[in-house]
Amino acid sequence: MRVPIALLWLFAAPAALAQTPPPEEAPSLAACLPGLVARARDGGVTPALAEAQLSGLTADPDVAAATNRQAEFEKPVWAYLDSAVSEEAVTDGRAKLASEASLPAIEAAYGVDRHVLVAIWGIESGYGSVLDDPRKVRPVVRSLATLACAGGPRVATWTEELVAALRLLDLGRTTPERLTGSWAGAMGHTQFMPTTTLRHALDFDGDGRADIWTSAPDALASTAQYLRTLGWRPGEVWGGEVVLPEGFDYRLADETTMRPLAEWRALGLKPAGREIGAETDTARLVLPAGARGPAFLLRPNFGALLGYNAAFSYALAVAHLSDRLRGEPGFVQPWPRADRPLATDERREIQASLEAKGHPVGGVDGRIGPRTRAAIRAYQASAGLVPDGYADASLLDRLRAGP
Repeated sequence: MRVPIALLWLFAAPAALAQTPPPEEAPSLAACLPGLVARARDGGVTPALAEAQLSGLTADPDVAAATNRQAEFEKPVWAYLDSAVSEEAVTDGRAKLASEASLPAIEAAYGVDRHVLVAIWGIESGYGSVLDDPRKVRPVVRSLATLACAGGPRVATWTEELVAALRLLDLGRTTPERLTGSWAGAMGHTQFMPTTTLRHALDFDGDGRADIWTSAPDALASTAQYLRTLGWRPGEVWGGEVVLPEGFDYRLADETTMRPLAEWRALGLKPAGREIGAETDTARLVLPAGARGPAFLLRPNFGALLGYNAAFSYALAVAHLSDRLRGEPGFVQPWPRADRPLATDERREIQASLEAKGHPVGGVDGRIGPRTRAAIRAYQASAGLVPDGYADASLLDRLRAGP
């Protein structure tokens, strides 16, 4: 399941602010719960446990509201990085690297760089600091039941996660009191969804339990093993920032085409810091803020991070924090911080305008993803603009002004 989970804790409203669901909502949830009990039974959950956990639940009003407040889809990438890769996060992460004794053994066992594991740990749960904060954690069963009964295109996904959470209880993998997490059901030190927990949670500390909530070694080892299944390659870097030459053909930054590093170097690209790989290693070029921001060559390990969480901002934050934990500096090229963030309606307007001009975006949803950026590049090239795929206010003005 691809659920953007990074920093979900920041958007969980304090429990003290939770309100009783309006009367009109209660019948909807009450009517939905018997179906969830049946789905749980069909999924192998003991009927008595399903009934005990689901009967009488009320909707969590903060959960539905939080679905529209995810940082990955509202903040510019640099603002997200400012929060996720703060100096405090770097300092605390370096302290964890020194104090968490299990990291060398986990790295040796699974081949995943310990700096990457600690970066995920920090971004997901503040190195575990939020896990016992009653203002930021909530019962996972209630959260997922609220989402599963809310309607919309992801009902099947939320139902699957709810059944998985109930199976964790049924199998004795955790207790109802411990089964807490973010509003979206992400749990533990590195924020596993219930389905991921069922498949990938490991007992690394040898106490007989795969405990991602209270055992950092279990959570970090589980994360390492999961990254390997997502394609992580031991001994390779995620990629790195590069400096583009004057007159660069921005059509080559199409986000998908993998070229050998030797070919990129022949085109004039130079690493902004450390080397990114050998001449024969392949990478793709991405410009998350267009021609006026940093450029990155991304190697296959970046794809593993996207498998962990599909938001580009998240994957770049993990990658950058891991570098900072290792002692590397920040990015060389500045971000276009003066750019005005586009509202959701403005992003939708860009998408609709591109569609009207014959450049398909894959759906007008207000989220600027790879297909929308490809459509922007096609439009920019046809209009004589720099084809960098960047959606900003000047692009919106141009689309409004001309054919």
